[in-house]
Amino acid sequence: MRPWRFVLAITAITLVAVGAAVAYVLTADDTVGIHGLIAMVLGIAMAFAVGGGLMFLVFLSARRGHDDAG
Repeated sequence: MRPWRFVLAITAITLVAVGAAVAYVLTADDTVGIHGLIAMVLGIAMAFAVGGGLMFLVFLSARRGHDDAG
């Protein structure tokens, strides 16, 4: 997969997740303040960043020959 396609896919997934969070906040019976919305968006972004970083480390270690299970 080309790098720009990967970036495009991650961006699309992030936008869908943020859109779902905003839709939840706008349609929920309880009111969530701006601080809750910011925390939710930052939590989603950090989860994707940690997941992306871990996947990068997996691919880097496999490329360097550390994928032996035993």
